[in-house]
Amino acid sequence: MTEFSLLLWAAIPPLLLLSYYYYRVFTAPSLLRLLLLLVLGAISGFVALNLELGFETVANWIVDWQRWQRWLPGIALRQLLEIGPIEEGCKLVTVVAASYYYQRNYRLRPSTVFLFTIAVALGFTAQENWIYLFYNTASILDRSIGTPVHAMFSAPWGYALGMYICSHTRRHQYRHLLPGAWLNSVICHALVNVLSSAWRYPTPLNFCSYGLFPFLLWMFWRMEQLLQRVQGKFPVVLISGITPQQRYWERGLLLFALMLGGNAIFGLFLLARKLSPLSLSQLFYPDVLRFILSRFFLNLVFAVVGWLIYRYLRRSAQRKFFKIQL
Repeated sequence: MTEFSLLLWAAIPPLLLLSYYYYRVFTAPSLLRLLLLLVLGAISGFVALNLELGFETVANWIVDWQRWQRWLPGIALRQLLEIGPIEEGCKLVTVVAASYYYQRNYRLRPSTVFLFTIAVALGFTAQENWIYLFYNTASILDRSIGTPVHAMFSAPWGYALGMYICSHTRRHQYRHLLPGAWLNSVICHALVNVLSSAWRYPTPLNFCSYGLFPFLLWMFWRMEQLLQRVQGKFPVVLISGITPQQRYWERGLLLFALMLGGNAIFGLFLLARKLSPLSLSQLFYPDVLRFILSRFFLNLVFAVVGWLIYRYLRRSAQRKFFKIQL
């Protein structure tokens, strides 16, 4: 695969996702401006990579940093002290600089800053995609599925930053919200990377990998909720119980729906990974086709059950809202 084709595979998924959010935000800035933010996000990715290399060089002078990475607690410590803070810090600095630059000539809205955050995060993703594909350490499928992950990491501080920059009445409140939101992003960043590494370890640690996709699904849901808020829309309500027992029951149902939906996505991802080495003609062999259909419909059942639980919670909340209105 040529370097140009690698660049295309690295950039096309982030560009498609950026276009999706661009058309969803009614007050979005120009697409050219968002593309510039995407390029700046890619540059911030290279800056973060060099900072991480410098951190590891210094850490190896103090302790045997590489040896620590052989155990899951060592990986978790690296994610919390190095990867999460450096990468989220580089993205944050890029969005802050761009927002204050454009604020001199334009009246920014919270949705604009939030969209800036998504653009920078997707540029960061494109840079990571290119590194992984160039060194052949991940497949195109793996990187394509992971396209929205950096945007989901950065959504909390993107929301807090947008509300802080664009607010005139409660700016002090949002200024205090920003450090906690950034720390939340760092912890979620670290947790996702730890869960994605857990499958390499023996039982029972490898079972932690089954929590990865449900957690990603929850982070995607959270990003969608924050997008609703920055556009001045009401977030979707799922927990609407009046008594504590009702709320505990609804939270349990929601957690169960996330587990079903997340692992349905995980199952389809594993299926696609197993089938990727096969040619098109081999997919239609009777045994292979039977395997594909059985796994596909099994995961489809999980996904449908999770979606039905979501619809039940959503309709319950709507009914209670209408009763209050009446």
